[in-house]
Amino acid sequence: MIILGIDPGTTRIGYGFIKKEGGKLRHLESGLVKFPKNDTREKLVILEESINGLIQKHRPEKVGVEKLYFTKNKKTAIAVAEARGVILNTIIKTGTPFLEIGPGEVKLAVTGDGRATKEAVARMVNYFLEIKPKKMVDDVSDALAIAIAVSNRNKN
Repeated sequence: MIILGIDPGTTRIGYGFIKKEGGKLRHLESGLVKFPKNDTREKLVILEESINGLIQKHRPEKVGVEKLYFTKNKKTAIAVAEARGVILNTIIKTGTPFLEIGPGEVKLAVTGDGRATKEAVARMVNYFLEIKPKKMVDDVSDALAIAIAVSNRNKN
């Protein structure tokens, strides 16, 4: 089963594809969708095209998208909510099943601690996917962690 994890953000979106075969997880591809900070229209168009292209390329059987969690900065929360809306709409248009998963659930699934640090999450992502330890952008390791959490939640 191929699973896509997506970590929505305001200026970049982390994504990560993993393949689950039996109990084994394998890293397929990961990276960032980047877009301009100031042009909301262009940002949302680029985001839709990018997510659609990634889904068409790997044809995941399931997608995990991180839920929006409360933030004190309302402007940031609105920008992330806009991005999530485009992401979810794009996934729905492709007909791919998806799960929304909270940050604490992701941390718990990957590290065993729902309040784990970003560093602990990244270490466990490297461990589970047998990626040689390297500095990975938080958005990418978070997206891969989301995919891992979805693979644990989905027992198929």
